[in-house]
Amino acid sequence: MEFVPKWIAWELTERCNLSCIHCRCSADMYHKDYFNTDAAFKLIDEIASRYNPVMVLTGGEPLLREDVFDIAKYGTDKGLRMAMATNGILVNDKTCEKIKTSGIKIVSLSLDGKNAQTHDDFRKAKGAFDGTVRAARLFKKHDIPFIINSSFTQRNKDDIPEVYKLAKSLGATAWYLFLIVPTGRGENLLNELVQADEYEEILKWHFDREMEENDILVRPTCAPQYYRIALQNSYRNGIKYKRRNLKFSTGGSKGCLAGQLIALITANGDVKPCSYFLRSAGNVFKTPFHKIWEESKIFRDMRDFKSYKGKCGECEFLNVCGGCRARADAIYGDYMAEEPYCAYIPKISKKHSVLK
Repeated sequence: MEFVPKWIAWELTERCNLSCIHCRCSADMYHKDYFNTDAAFKLIDEIASRYNPVMVLTGGEPLLREDVFDIAKYGTDKGLRMAMATNGILVNDKTCEKIKTSGIKIVSLSLDGKNAQTHDDFRKAKGAFDGTVRAARLFKKHDIPFIINSSFTQRNKDDIPEVYKLAKSLGATAWYLFLIVPTGRGENLLNELVQADEYEEILKWHFDREMEENDILVRPTCAPQYYRIALQNSYRNGIKYKRRNLKFSTGGSKGCLAGQLIALITANGDVKPCSYFLRSAGNVFKTPFHKIWEESKIFRDMRDFKSYKGKCGECEFLNVCGGCRARADAIYGDYMAEEPYCAYIPKISKKHSVLK
């Protein structure tokens, strides 16, 4: 694998109009913005001079920044593929027009329940569900492709099939099922996490949906063991598993891509291997992004598969899964430890694997 950043999430702000129970950055309305417009342009210049990733403008809520579309347009003009993640509440017709003129190619929305009761509880704001649905309909009206991201814990896991159907009915290009990584505000959800055995059953259900689905791309996220399950089920059923991708995806063929093809730049400039990773590998206000990507110990560790520990280190599916490094760090305090929510027991040593 060539370790080039294909997808970078960039927190333009930690300010947010919601207080979601699982927020990785504990966003609220009172954070300051570290990147002014000129600093944002400078970072885009540096990244575009060496790489050509998808740049996802996220937060917090990026639409709270008045210059968000100036930043998006600047990235577009530099040849980067720009995307945006929003909770949808601030979306209106004028917003949609600016999304298109700034060159943003795809937008993601969050939908965590089949109705307002569940979603608004997750987002801690009355009207959040209606805002997401309204935004989806506006994106459809303005012909803006959008992804729906859905995060699940014990409190809303029973909604999974209905949320999937709702995402389809709203016209989403893709539906991404997230199983929580307990970082940020999500640290308070440890007792609500979906456990390993049930996690396995959800991912098997997801595989069946992917095999029968033609209208919408479905993808589990922060669930690298899905690719082990997909291969196991494919072998068992005598079918060939072929992963579908969006134009704006990493194109990677492995579960966890943290620090290998993807990264996060936080609102204060820290660079992390993924959006849920606890530790910083460096800060772009002190060190150029490319030096952090290419030289930091954390990123190098992510790419040294022989050093993975526990079950992950011995698993014959290591090269297609890798376990969630962020979840291992959050639970065990060691990002090289085994995936804590995987029920699989390795059968052979990875050195004998046909998947090498």
